[in-house]
Amino acid sequence: MKEQSLTVIEAITQRRSIKMFNGQPIDREDLMSIIDDAVWAPNHGNRQPWRLVVACGPELEPLKDLIREFAVPNWKELSEDELQSKMSKFSLPGAYVFVVIPEDARQKERLEDFAAASSFIQNMQLLAWDKGIGACWKTPAWLDNPKFREPMGVKTGERIISMLQFGYYDLVPKEKPRKSASEIVTIFGE
Repeated sequence: MKEQSLTVIEAITQRRSIKMFNGQPIDREDLMSIIDDAVWAPNHGNRQPWRLVVACGPELEPLKDLIREFAVPNWKELSEDELQSKMSKFSLPGAYVFVVIPEDARQKERLEDFAAASSFIQNMQLLAWDKGIGACWKTPAWLDNPKFREPMGVKTGERIISMLQFGYYDLVPKEKPRKSASEIVTIFGE
């Protein structure tokens, strides 16, 4: 891990979603430190509506086996090289964090919880970036599959809203253009 100290603006504008990790493991203490700081995300009524399922270290291999069942359902029919190619985007991250939130029946609370958890996720990504660790927020459809949810310990009334991959990287992706304030702002009354 490299120690950095980015300004807020640097963290926001320089952070990139990393999809090509180099396979280097993430230290559990570093990941827990990121999570400890990320919980300061704004959240309605201080509900802190998130819980996490984390894998880094020895539990990564069983998790990758579980992911393989859903990400590459025909994996048994593939050659070792084909399987390795299809699994590379899942086998190279050094850690996984699954963000679980309650599925509140009340729409206002459900939306507030999703918004708060999204802020929490962004905090994790920015804090990781500051430590030289890349992250990518993914939402594959199989996160909602009951056969995936069960071994993850997701209960009735909960939903996995994010599969965050963390890892070290060799290349930083180029920045993608963003809209300017003048393109997205309408001045009230004009």
